[in-house]
Amino acid sequence: QVQLLESGGGLVQAGGSLRLSCAASGASGRSFSNYAMGWFRQAPGKEREFVAAISWTGGRLHYADSVKGRFAISRVNAKNTVYLQMNSLVPEDTAVYYCARGGLYDYVSPADFKSWGQGTQVTVSS
Repeated sequence: QVQLLESGGGLVQAGGSLRLSCAASGASGRSFSNYAMGWFRQAPGKEREFVAAISWTGGRLHYADSVKGRFAISRVNAKNTVYLQMNSLVPEDTAVYYCARGGLYDYVSPADFKSWGQGTQVTVSS
């Protein structure tokens, strides 16, 4: 069973940037590198929503419309780590951000994501 640990959250002013990291442990063989990885977020009083996903090689990227052009997802399989670079942050990006492991190879739907981290808080002040 893979464990996911997010880091890099914090308080930032609007227009600023943050880089989130998600490190997978307990990943044996290809239990990280063969899987799509994703980021989701949940704001207070709202449902958890999809933010971004990346295929197993990093060759295919998927983004929610609300973050396109501002956020970038990437991964380093040799480090069992996935990243989320967040630029031009706005107060509406305030949420707990979760890393998750999806299905084999590429992202298909949010339902694919079964393994979740504990989340990291991102707060954007105006």
